Amino acid sequence: MKNKLILFWLIMALVAGSIFVLYKKPASLGLDLVGGSRLMLEAQTSDSVPKITPEIMDSLQYAIENRVNALGVGETVVQKVGTKRLLIEIPNITDTAKAKEFIGQTAQLEFKRPKPMPDGSIEWESTGLTGKDLKKSLVGSAPVTGEWIVELEFNLEGAQKFSDLTKELTGKQMAIFFNNQLQSAPRVNEQITGGKAQITGDYTYENAKEMVDLLNAGALPVGAEVIQEESVGPTLGADSINKSKVAGIVGIALVMIFMIIYYRVLGLISCFALAIYAIINFAIYKIVPVTLTLTGIAGFILSIGMAIDANILIFERTKEELKMGRSLYTAINSGFERAFTSIFDSNVSTIMTCLILYHFGASMVKGFALTLTIGVCLSMFSAITVTKNFMHLIFGTSELKYPQLFGLKKEDIENAYVATETKREKAKFGVLD
Repeated sequence: MKNKLILFWLIMALVAGSIFVLYKKPASLGLDLVGGSRLMLEAQTSDSVPKITPEIMDSLQYAIENRVNALGVGETVVQKVGTKRLLIEIPNITDTAKAKEFIGQTAQLEFKRPKPMPDGSIEWESTGLTGKDLKKSLVGSAPVTGEWIVELEFNLEGAQKFSDLTKELTGKQMAIFFNNQLQSAPRVNEQITGGKAQITGDYTYENAKEMVDLLNAGALPVGAEVIQEESVGPTLGADSINKSKVAGIVGIALVMIFMIIYYRVLGLISCFALAIYAIINFAIYKIVPVTLTLTGIAGFILSIGMAIDANILIFERTKEELKMGRSLYTAINSGFERAFTSIFDSNVSTIMTCLILYHFGASMVKGFALTLTIGVCLSMFSAITVTKNFMHLIFGTSELKYPQLFGLKKEDIENAYVATETKREKAKFGVLD
């Protein structure tokens, strides 16, 4: 009993911490609930990309989605419009200037070779080595001067390109362009192998760090320019939001009423466990943070149904054990053990489906998949740990004097109602005196 009391207070501490998070941390709501910003990006051609193809637009869309929806829960819409434009909708940011900062600059890194012109001047032409060949970049400092530099490390293909390029340009200059601006044009003295390079210049630490962050965020396959920007209101009116809240409250209340009427004390315990589940679940949403939209709320409501379903399986198993003549303590333990396999299998199947949706789905589907995954994992904790702990504390090893509290009749459990319980150690194995 001591261990069960310790577990009870740990659960209460977790609930108290969750309430604190709910009180202190604001919720993040999606575009359909709070509005946000809408931007239109247009892909730009360059020397290395003379034509915008569907494959390039797919790569651009993927790169932008990774930037604005790194966790997959921001419910940010990134979709293609026409042949070379992307529509981006960012929730909860109505200032379009901040929205553009949220997207970040369109980082483009290019290495170019000198091209002599008839008039004696020199222009720079693309070599095919760009930011897409980059593995990672770091902020460093020059060993002699101590000035800030940007260190580059290329992937396997990029390292080979860089080696061939430095061999070709030995004795000549090689220019490094970032966002179409010349950063440096060092002279290549020898072939450089190993796939590492440096960008030098008059950088402050902040300038170098900004460049590194943009490069590591994923270089865009082409340049992109914001051609249209506007603030948008919520796609759902306040009346619809209020109705959704009422519908959710009424639905949960009806479930609780059904559980209490049908399972009596067990139903009451499940209601307390469900309340704890909801509090902890919303706290996790705020900690992650999860941007709540109607699709995310749907995932939460569905996980509530699965949490109740787990309790129903446990209660029905417990009632079956009581009808077979088991002691109360044994019936509770056996009910949990026999229901666990069904609960675990169904929840794992749901989680696997959610992982597939999260990996391959659009951003709105990812929000639904993540909220449902969190809810399913937490519902297992609620059913297996919280409900079981409450049942042990309330009933302990006491006798089943009032089977009506379990929704049973005296005749349902036959002789088990008048049986004398053995010691607790024997009761674990269903031994009756």
